[in-house]
Amino acid sequence: MTGIVTKSTGSWYIVRTDDKKYFECRIRGKFRIKGIKSTNPISVGDIVDFELEENKETGVINNIHDRKNYIVRKSVNLSKQTHIIAANINIAFLMVTIDNPPTFPGFIDRFLATAEAYNISAVLLFNKIDSYDEHQLELLEELIDIYEKIGYICIEVSATENINIEAVKELMKDRTTMFSGHSGVGKSTLINTIEPSLNIKTAETSLQHKQGQHTTTFAEMHELSFGGFIIDTPGIKGFGVVDFEPHQITDYFPELFELKKDCKFNNCLHQKEPKCAVKEALENDKIAPSRYFSYLQMLKKDDEHYRVNSYE
Repeated sequence: MTGIVTKSTGSWYIVRTDDKKYFECRIRGKFRIKGIKSTNPISVGDIVDFELEENKETGVINNIHDRKNYIVRKSVNLSKQTHIIAANINIAFLMVTIDNPPTFPGFIDRFLATAEAYNISAVLLFNKIDSYDEHQLELLEELIDIYEKIGYICIEVSATENINIEAVKELMKDRTTMFSGHSGVGKSTLINTIEPSLNIKTAETSLQHKQGQHTTTFAEMHELSFGGFIIDTPGIKGFGVVDFEPHQITDYFPELFELKKDCKFNNCLHQKEPKCAVKEALENDKIAPSRYFSYLQMLKKDDEHYRVNSYE
């Protein structure tokens, strides 16, 4: 039998077949995918083959189909390993909030670079636009200007006030999409607004620390009434980049990739090299300083700074 993994709890997987039947499955023994050092060999979105166990309604997964793509982050506990968030995704939505909690540019850029690296289209959803003051709205406009110039789709939304929800639904129709972002940015509230029948648990953001409370423990895929599937993911505090070699990182910043062919040296890392097109563009305000700074931090493999850099 063949199906798609809709939920993973670490040791058990819920698999949905084409005839909309759901089976609880597990893997037997060691199950590793060549070339991927991951804490979870199977993820939500994977297409798998499984067999039902004798005299039981549970199954055993014995094969994973080749993935079209997947998106990863550093494992929380094992820094040298990855955790696959989801596989076979058409669009990865990153939910961004200016405040309560703040989503800083370094985090956005790491997410976008990871999506670029794994061939996933990314869309930025700027949530809670109904709640911002004048200064926060200025910051919002600056961010949108940066990312729209690069070519990313940016949508201002309010999950509570139903602003631009139809625009998001149009992108989601008949596709497999993933929602990600910090805890507290409103993922669950937005998903409930898009598909009220799901009734996903929500929680308030801590006013003291401006951090969200985790409401999604495991990634889970839900079928949409208007066509397609949505993958809800646990809130991510940090997004440590994995598997990037220094000379590759430029390729995952579209505006830097466009410039690198004009650098004097083919192996230019855009730091201290002479006649660097990227640095010239930076000096002439043709690329955003925040993007260049994010690039440098990724080059240094600085996995902490992306959480603490600010808008100030």
